[in-house]
Amino acid sequence: MNWLSAIQHLHETSTPGVLITVAAVRGHAPREAGAKMVVSADVSWDSVGGGNLEATAAERARAMLKVSATAPELFTLRLTDKASNEYGRQCCGGEVTLLLEPLQTVRPHIAIFGVGHVGLELGRILSRLPLNLHLVDSRAAQLTPERLAPLMDGAARVEVHHSPIPEMTLHDLPPGAHILILTHDHAEDAALCDAALRRPDLGFTGLIGSSVKWIRFQEQLRREGHSDAALARITTPIGLPGIFGKTPAVIAVSVAAQLVQRLEAEQAAAIPSSLLQRHP
Repeated sequence: MNWLSAIQHLHETSTPGVLITVAAVRGHAPREAGAKMVVSADVSWDSVGGGNLEATAAERARAMLKVSATAPELFTLRLTDKASNEYGRQCCGGEVTLLLEPLQTVRPHIAIFGVGHVGLELGRILSRLPLNLHLVDSRAAQLTPERLAPLMDGAARVEVHHSPIPEMTLHDLPPGAHILILTHDHAEDAALCDAALRRPDLGFTGLIGSSVKWIRFQEQLRREGHSDAALARITTPIGLPGIFGKTPAVIAVSVAAQLVQRLEAEQAAAIPSSLLQRHP
């Protein structure tokens, strides 16, 4: 598998990785500028020159993966017998500068259940972000290519699910997926809440609606066997506090901002505290 196929593989499997590129060469070196390889936590693909050069680059890349680094970095290695060669000697006589770029191959999954007025506006915003966006509706008319066209040219990978029983699609979402429940039918909303509470591996679960709606849902969900602690996993109403507008666009902006806060908090939590404390 070459480096390009490797990147596609990492995207398909949501596996973290680093792209390593020979950025510059002075003198003699095993590979020319532009040569690339890809490194994951336990596998590498393609080559930037083998030997100490490649082993050192892979070690640096895996150190970046361990701290969930997002910024690229450059480093230079001299290929002489006087240079440090932890993984064997390379005496080509040149100097190689490598660019290490963390890949955005691990994307959060966000599922919008109900692609009505609010769901469509929310999908427009989220489709601009690098994530996996699932659009789920029991009504085929809400999911036509013409209606969803504005969501298809952004950074998100959009998956459309026409699901007469939407909770069946919820069962197929990967662990950690964030879900937003805003269908046209309170019965569907209630069924989705029940299904979501039966999956403790999900991420944020948001429900649109009023406090009266939630009181009724809690009574129903308790009859289904859910505890108060489980019910606390559902956030309702959704959206940032302090935003009171009820138009679809305003609700969508508020909910999207709330989700971005959650995603950024998760990303920060993945970075060791020792690194966060380096800067006052």
